[in-house]
Amino acid sequence: MTRYAVEVRGVHKSFGNLEVLRGIDLLIRRGEVTVILGPSGSGKSTLLRTLNHLEKVDRGLIQVGGQPVGYRLKGSKLHELREREILQQRTRVGFVFQNFNLFPHLTVLDNVIEAPISAQGRDRKEVEAQARALLDRVGVSDKIDAYPRQLSGGQQQRVAIARALALRPAVMLFDEPTSALDPELVGEVLEVIKQLAGEGTTLVIVTHEIGFAREVADTVVFMDAGLIVEQGPPGDVLDNPQHERTKAFLSKVLQ
Repeated sequence: MTRYAVEVRGVHKSFGNLEVLRGIDLLIRRGEVTVILGPSGSGKSTLLRTLNHLEKVDRGLIQVGGQPVGYRLKGSKLHELREREILQQRTRVGFVFQNFNLFPHLTVLDNVIEAPISAQGRDRKEVEAQARALLDRVGVSDKIDAYPRQLSGGQQQRVAIARALALRPAVMLFDEPTSALDPELVGEVLEVIKQLAGEGTTLVIVTHEIGFAREVADTVVFMDAGLIVEQGPPGDVLDNPQHERTKAFLSKVLQ
């Protein structure tokens, strides 16, 4: 078994004439926290979405747990998976969106149990017990019968984290998980993510929270214009950046 949870090799992605990812190579070790920083339009969110095939790459290869994402390897050739197979494969990669993406017509509990039952075919009784434990873990067990509209943004995001964890994913992806929150709610969501980091969950986090990156990241990746400009331990990238573009970005966000 490969020691890497995620392998990104030579990945390119364009939307029309706009090349958003221009040859990304990134290796993410199991149990480590990788934080991706960069200005708007640098390709951070697009890269994250390619990791579970929400965006199909134009060139290159992504593997999670040693398995190609969106494809099956037959001999030396890649064959694209059917949509049903992609949905099944996607359950191995938890995704927490910046705008929560909860189902408005389902209660908190039903939001969390829906995918493990429908996509993974697991027993409802077992999934429900796990969901209750997860909702307690993220601090919203008292909201189990509420609907998303009855929750604060911070509560919705914590439910979204529980929903992703319910799939027992190999990797958790967070796309700017605090950007849609009021400032006073940011801390409660970051605290849950810190707990996951402390438990050895493999996390890939796109964020603008530099202090949070310094605290939890094993590796900080700085992207600009579709390229990885610089990467390394947070002490190196954040405190002693080598590239002029990284220095310029940090000088603005750390003011």
